[in-house]
Amino acid sequence: MQAWITPPTRTEIIEGLVSGVDRYNPSNVGILEDYLYHQIRSEEYDCLANLAILKLYQFNPELYNPDVVVNILIKALTASPLPDFNLCISLLDERPINATLDEPDPLPGLLPILNGLHDLLNRCRFPAFWEVYRSEQLENLRDNYTVECVGFEDSIREVVIRAVKTTFTRIGADRLGSYLDLSGPQLEAYVKKLGWTFDASRSVISVPPNPDNQIEATVVQESIKLPQLTKVISQAAKG
Repeated sequence: MQAWITPPTRTEIIEGLVSGVDRYNPSNVGILEDYLYHQIRSEEYDCLANLAILKLYQFNPELYNPDVVVNILIKALTASPLPDFNLCISLLDERPINATLDEPDPLPGLLPILNGLHDLLNRCRFPAFWEVYRSEQLENLRDNYTVECVGFEDSIREVVIRAVKTTFTRIGADRLGSYLDLSGPQLEAYVKKLGWTFDASRSVISVPPNPDNQIEATVVQESIKLPQLTKVISQAAKG
């Protein structure tokens, strides 16, 4: 949680803009936008800094940049199942629809698509996510946005792995491959990189034990004093 609030990659300058009163200064929006594109190029992520951009757009409609908003939402997709995407969407309710733009606003067309992708991730429908993401209908999203987001597909795979780790102790290779959109040597290399065990003879992958995928018996002890028990018996007798 602390890493979400203050990512270790955040610089002192950005920390001052995010945590101080300067976060509402419209003259700083360019610095925050540059920081977003640094995140896009470097596989870093800072939700609070990106939310600060959206808040500045709310207060200053003339600053609105739809490409920036789309990139913020794309980065937020990779944070599932954290609520980052919904937090971003909540700041778009007052999106300036009459902003002066040199080109048509791409956000109205892309927003339902991004919402749909987020819904599939949130419901752990990973094969469906990849099918939709790779479809011809999303060619514009891939060619103009996610291609610029370094490591986007691997970040989505990390979302998958977080879900698998909390659910499975063993999983079939074909099933995991459909979740990750990987097969053959690529899948084997990915599993090896995770440090998981791949039993090729049975085509089964073992997921290391962790607090979420282990069932442990819990003993609950309750202390009831005699006077309390007497009251309960007395009330039952009256009933």
